Amino acid sequence: MIKKLLPIFLLTLLFHSATAQPFLLKSTTGNKPFSLDIYYGTDGKGAFVQYKGQQGIIPLRLKSQISKGKMGQTTTSYVWDEVIKGVVTGSYGVTQQADKLFGLWYKNNNSQKRFLLEHDTAWEDYAGVGKYLLHGTLISFHHTAEELLSFNYADGSTKSSHLPEFDSPDPQRRATIADYNFDGYDDLAFSIPDAGMGVYHYFSIYLYNPATKQFDKLAEPDAPQASCSGLCDVTLDKKNKLLLTACRGAARWWNDVYKFAGKNKLVWVRSGKTAN
Repeated sequence: MIKKLLPIFLLTLLFHSATAQPFLLKSTTGNKPFSLDIYYGTDGKGAFVQYKGQQGIIPLRLKSQISKGKMGQTTTSYVWDEVIKGVVTGSYGVTQQADKLFGLWYKNNNSQKRFLLEHDTAWEDYAGVGKYLLHGTLISFHHTAEELLSFNYADGSTKSSHLPEFDSPDPQRRATIADYNFDGYDDLAFSIPDAGMGVYHYFSIYLYNPATKQFDKLAEPDAPQASCSGLCDVTLDKKNKLLLTACRGAARWWNDVYKFAGKNKLVWVRSGKTAN
């Protein structure tokens, strides 16, 4: 039953929504003012910064994440290490509640100076473009408009893909970073509302291949016996290494359970339905 199963998931992806990034931060201390854009995804993963007036980006490695409160009122504090050419050169701190940021700072390791920052919402230019830096790959996509998805790999190669088009009056593409195939490497998923009432979301999942160091799209399961078509409202049971889907039809909620077989193939395990 979906309502009974959800609490046991170590990772619940259904309710994750994309925030308007990048966040524009500017210094409030120091003799030389500076500003930067900071990007990050689920649980602070895929983070990097780009300073205004500079072309390059600086990878951030998550050092700590502390969350307090309940869903809807959660306050999360992140600390990242700034990594340049494999060397930790500084650190950043951000505390977030919904789309509000506070307790912002940057510390430079060379000078040992700590700079206070503030979230500059007045000049923030959000064009709907989301970006993550994951496994050395710069990933770019759009939250509300075009379907183009780009992977810019560390070796200089680029791969493009197209995400499903919106067919909903409330278009919003969500992005989630998680280890979907339980191989120890984070992957990336995108989801959009269903074409009906928008009560569930369709997922497109891209798995990271550590051998090729590239992302490959997860094929939808070939399971005629499944209750749901495709990958809907995906959640993970990390303890049992199962991928679960859920959808609504004929005034009921239905769910399917899958496991991964060789070469990242989804194999149907069982299906069920929830009581009204």
